[in-house]
Amino acid sequence: MAGTLYIVATPIGNLNDMTPRAAATFGSVDFIAAEDTRVTLKLLNHLGLKKPMVNYFEHNKREMGEKVLERIQAGESCALCSDAGMPAISDPGEQLVKDALAQGIQVVPIPAASACVTALAVSGQDTGRFAFEGFLPMNTRQRRERLAEIQNERRTLIFYEAPHKLRATLDDLIRTFGPERSITLCRELTKLHEEVQKTTLEKAAEYYSQQPPRGEYVLVVAGAPEKEPEDGLTLEQAAQLAKSLMEEGLPASAAAKKAAVGTEFSKSQIYRMIVKQEDSE
Repeated sequence: MAGTLYIVATPIGNLNDMTPRAAATFGSVDFIAAEDTRVTLKLLNHLGLKKPMVNYFEHNKREMGEKVLERIQAGESCALCSDAGMPAISDPGEQLVKDALAQGIQVVPIPAASACVTALAVSGQDTGRFAFEGFLPMNTRQRRERLAEIQNERRTLIFYEAPHKLRATLDDLIRTFGPERSITLCRELTKLHEEVQKTTLEKAAEYYSQQPPRGEYVLVVAGAPEKEPEDGLTLEQAAQLAKSLMEEGLPASAAAKKAAVGTEFSKSQIYRMIVKQEDSE
């Protein structure tokens, strides 16, 4: 009988955020598939646990993923974890979950902190609807193309960013969304130097042009504002439209009725304006 793949969230910074269920899962499985075994070893030492581990990361996910699933199919249970947060979210674990489900393997979530939702909760931005974009491409052209695709997105946008890329990303966000768009920069969440700063894209770029970015960032960007409704026709313009329709052969009453569609004016108001305009000509 096949074993189980557990998707285990780990603290995003503060080890005290480790959940009892996650700790118990690490203790019960046969082995752990870790993004970096050195990082996970520190966590296991904190928990007083010893477990066999394998490295599962972006550049070996195909080969190692097959080996992990073979062991699970043979009856072993495995805990998948990343260095921090929820595995499989903007993470190579995504592929392992897909392949496990395709093979009929049971996949069980062991949830806890996730940097994107944690940042959203304290961002001061709209939280009812949001879109998670993860890491933007490193290539400048590809990054700008990705941003162009979501230029008019009205939902709150969430990005992950490394410190060495932050300035270039802020410049491209200004280029796409404009300097006045609201942004909340969440740095080193749950860690000693945690910082949450709500500002505008322009002010954020100015600040980090003087200050070196430090730590991992979650950027929470306000969605595109609602478009202002287009101004409707004035009464005079509606009357002119009705007169154009009359020139095409419509009777005055029918022309006024047709010109009234989609405006705030009634047929009779437009008809009276037609008469008034004709009297003044």
